[in-house]
Amino acid sequence: MPSDAQIHYDLEDLLRRLNGIGVALSSVQHNLNALLERILQEARRFTRAEAGTLYLVKSEHLTFEIIQNDKLQIFVGGSHGKADIPPVALNRESVSGYVAVTGETLNIADVYAEDGRQFEGPRNYDRMTGYHTRSMLVVPMRDHEDQVIGVLQLLNALPSEAGEAVAFSAADVALIESLASQAAVAINNVRLIADTEALFESFVQVMATAIDERSPYTGGHIRRVAELTMVMANAINASSTGYFADIAFSEEELEELRMAAWMHDIGKITTPEWVVDKPTKLTTIFDRVELLRLRFALARKELELQVARGVLNADEGQRLMQEIDGDFDFIARVNMPGEFMADKDLARLKEIAAKTFVQNGERQSYIKDEELENLSIRKGSLTDAERQKINDHAAMSIKMLEQIPFTRKLKQVPTIAGAHHEKLDGTGYPQGLRGEQISLQARILALVDIFESLTADDRPYRSKPLSRESVLGILQDMVDSNHIDQEVHEMFKREDLFAKLDTIKAEMAHERKKH
Repeated sequence: MPSDAQIHYDLEDLLRRLNGIGVALSSVQHNLNALLERILQEARRFTRAEAGTLYLVKSEHLTFEIIQNDKLQIFVGGSHGKADIPPVALNRESVSGYVAVTGETLNIADVYAEDGRQFEGPRNYDRMTGYHTRSMLVVPMRDHEDQVIGVLQLLNALPSEAGEAVAFSAADVALIESLASQAAVAINNVRLIADTEALFESFVQVMATAIDERSPYTGGHIRRVAELTMVMANAINASSTGYFADIAFSEEELEELRMAAWMHDIGKITTPEWVVDKPTKLTTIFDRVELLRLRFALARKELELQVARGVLNADEGQRLMQEIDGDFDFIARVNMPGEFMADKDLARLKEIAAKTFVQNGERQSYIKDEELENLSIRKGSLTDAERQKINDHAAMSIKMLEQIPFTRKLKQVPTIAGAHHEKLDGTGYPQGLRGEQISLQARILALVDIFESLTADDRPYRSKPLSRESVLGILQDMVDSNHIDQEVHEMFKREDLFAKLDTIKAEMAHERKKH
């Protein structure tokens, strides 16, 4: 009989070993396969088990997750690939099934000395492989809600490397039951983290889709930007020569950049749709050129009445009516956004705005001041105030993203996402960052965002897509103006993002057809 000192030593040793196992489990990265492999390795190491299997409960079955057998040199699951083995029914007909259903621990000294159908499985395994199973320790893995989520099965405790298999000791049973309990909690934690990350990922993509689909012109923009951004990042990681040879993004940095790309336009959810999609200069909720059409028509009708009453000479009246028609045709033309409005057109617009007509005894202007402001836009369709609303989405993205409790590995998402409209010379927005204040990740995102927008098939302010040459020319001008990063631009050209964008668009079109 062991002495009190020996018992005390054994208990201390057991606690020390359990603590070591706990530390080992908590130190495993959030990878379920790696965790399961580690659990079985630790269980075998502390019981000197020659072989073992770890099962997880899934639906009405137990699935083989990890299989290890030193004697047969069989290692399946975890880092050795998926265990492609039929599952075990969740009933009392097998040893593992019995333990999963009843929640009881089975410590079997000799499989061949036991009766019952549960032991046909190990015996059949022996017949097929030539292995000889003797002792088994099969323990349920219970989570914090006392639910069995898996089974830990150990085979053949070996007292020494050359010894014959013996029964698992009572100390082994206590140790593995404790380990199984810790392991179940660790497994649930990893699953919870994975489920939470998957939920957050889904939320991000749903939000991105909702933002894109607010406009018929931007559908899929965020996804294309996200995928092209990662193409660039991976290309930089693969560079072994040149400027990026010594630069390598870690897995966490890549994930951070990917998430920032997916969320870079989240602030647009606060931007009015009519500003995002403004197809003409006079558009708000609708195109107000129709109000001008009515106003010009009323002025023309007034001239017709004056001619009919003899107040106005017919020839003079006809001349004035043609002038009104010509002025409105001009208004309709300048209402459409263009690359540049000529000085002569702006002068004529002001002349028309100075004209008045009489209706119901009151003198009215053909063009109101706010309409003149919109029609005078030289490039595009947005006034300065409306363009500021568009630009505000970057600041709003930062504001919204900073309210999300990102994990440590994603803490730079707001900074990267919010800087995708910054320029190296400090003329960008929302913070006017310059040079080294803009991270490499944000520089990549900025270039890709510009590129995707320039290559869009349809935009309200463009009558047709820009040619490849035009896009490349604009990007080069931005490099020359110190707006975008030259080295990132060189990588963009080497990677031929045009071809990769075409591939992404084709994949997205195929997906739309399937749905």
